[in-house]
Amino acid sequence: MTKAIHMKKYMTNLSIFNSIIPIARQFFSTSCAVAGLESEPEGVRKLFGSSIGVIQDKDLLKKAPNGELLVLYLIDNGAMDPDASLYNQLLKKCTEWKRLKEGKVVHEHFLRSRFSHYTVPNNTLINMYAKCERMGDARKVFDEMPERDMVSWTALITGFSQNEDAEEALVLFSEMLRFGFMPNQFTFGSVLKAAGALDSGGTGRQLHGACVKCGYEENVYVGSALVDMYARCGLMDEAKIVFDKLSCKNEVSWNGLIAGHARKGEGEIAVKLFSEMKRGGFQPTHFTFSSVCAACASIGALEPGKWVHVHMIKSGLELIAFIGNTLLDMYAKSGSIDDARKVFDRLVKKDVVSWNSMLTAYAQHGLGKETVECFEEMRRIGPEPNEVTFLCALTACSHAGLLDKGMHYFELMKKFKIEPNISHYVTIVDLLGRSGQLDRAEKFINEMPIKPTAAVWKALLGACRMHKNLELGVYAAERVFELDPHDSGPHILLSNMYASAGRRSDAARVRKMMNESGVKKEPACSWVELENAVHMFVANDDAHPQREEIRNMWEKITDKIKEIGYVPDTSHVLWFMDQQEREERLQYHSERLALAFALLNSPSGSPIRIKKNIRVCGDCHTAFKFVSKVVDREIILRDTNRFHHFRNGSCSCGDYW
Repeated sequence: MTKAIHMKKYMTNLSIFNSIIPIARQFFSTSCAVAGLESEPEGVRKLFGSSIGVIQDKDLLKKAPNGELLVLYLIDNGAMDPDASLYNQLLKKCTEWKRLKEGKVVHEHFLRSRFSHYTVPNNTLINMYAKCERMGDARKVFDEMPERDMVSWTALITGFSQNEDAEEALVLFSEMLRFGFMPNQFTFGSVLKAAGALDSGGTGRQLHGACVKCGYEENVYVGSALVDMYARCGLMDEAKIVFDKLSCKNEVSWNGLIAGHARKGEGEIAVKLFSEMKRGGFQPTHFTFSSVCAACASIGALEPGKWVHVHMIKSGLELIAFIGNTLLDMYAKSGSIDDARKVFDRLVKKDVVSWNSMLTAYAQHGLGKETVECFEEMRRIGPEPNEVTFLCALTACSHAGLLDKGMHYFELMKKFKIEPNISHYVTIVDLLGRSGQLDRAEKFINEMPIKPTAAVWKALLGACRMHKNLELGVYAAERVFELDPHDSGPHILLSNMYASAGRRSDAARVRKMMNESGVKKEPACSWVELENAVHMFVANDDAHPQREEIRNMWEKITDKIKEIGYVPDTSHVLWFMDQQEREERLQYHSERLALAFALLNSPSGSPIRIKKNIRVCGDCHTAFKFVSKVVDREIILRDTNRFHHFRNGSCSCGDYW
């Protein structure tokens, strides 16, 4: 009779759990044992087979009918005996799936169990909270553990390191050593990452010494972390020494070295290392391609960037946002806005960084209309705009003279509850100033809710130069001198404004003030890339092997553009010399020499791409427009402010820059 009652009870339970067969099988197996049955009921055996299975990994986080975790429900109802390994499995699954809510439930249940003092599940708890970015909870578990081992310390140190609390990770490492624990390769990997994040070369060198003492220097895991640490601290010589000593290298060690050179803007070295990595038989990862593309972007190297892109396509890697955003940026900064858009359109999934990268590209190229269209498209179908999105839109409006649209977007930030930062205010001052609204720009500065910085006054100074408002320009320059006395740019601008107004004594006074203060003007230089080689020029350059051919070419070009209307604007040469000398001084600016070299050495009809480290002068800008018409070629000039696309006698900026 008793057996029949039990049978009826278990068959009722079967109807509850019939959707989760593996769990139900375990439930019935356990229940039969509790009931003292010699074998499973016949109905159960027919349903599940001759043997009852264990809980499968995929079923660990399934819910019971009352909403609880099924495994914990079975334990609480006596249908399953808990053990420490089961709690550990549950916590690992919560970590894997980032299920913090369920993880907390398992944690509470674990604390009520007789295994709460076990070290291994507690270590898993630390790791779970760390992976879910809850370092306060991770630290609490660690502090309440009755006994800790090396894994406990390493899990907590790794958590702080990965959650951008490098200082706490290093403090914990010191505490661990005081308690007599010897670090392992994973501990060293995490603290080296922390030292790199803090850009602390001194701490990194001390950790390097500890690695040597513990015999881990040539361990590929620790060695790769050492390379990355030194690279993040900008100590590339040390990074290379460690890298060369590694008897066994891997993709991580190569990536660390390549990324370090990319961060320093050493694109040529990064591309060379990438080539060596490929020859060594190592398979580049998304991180590798992202670093190399960033390196090419930093120097505007289009051809090497295309070569890297080809290798990425051959590797079969999916164009995910992580690498796609960097690739897009590389094409944009190399002057190929059309290729940048193609990458954007082919992205598997566009995140907010993808949209911002495309907006930035359009803004840098002075394509105000396209920027606005892209911004509106993002508002319709993309992620919600953030502060960077609005900065891109405002910058584009400033470069394109879209005053009303720019002010509208500035007000729109309130709707998205985005508080403007100083960069947004600088852009609005630039927008108003470029549009000739100088009084309104000054009023805007005076009414700003935050204190104006040197950048704000520089924007106003630049607008005053453009619109020849000397009085307000002097006032803005004085504010800049107070806030940033070592920047040469404002001094040069003010000196030029004085000279253009015929006040040469005031111009000389500003130059004298620069000399007395030790303020140095950055030398202007331009460079052009041809056949994977970069050729650099300075004004009046006589060091290039083709110097005679270059000068002869420019003289011929000058004669041709004068025939169709070019007249040198000698106001851009503010020296005490006669008119002829001033014209000659103009003719050998660095960008003109770079252009003449490119005309001599590049295929007819191909685009010419030139970079310059400072703002292009007004007369060179005019000359380039005429040259583009004479030679019937597109000339793309990238200066510190933006890109200028010269085609058929006009520039993409519409002479508004």
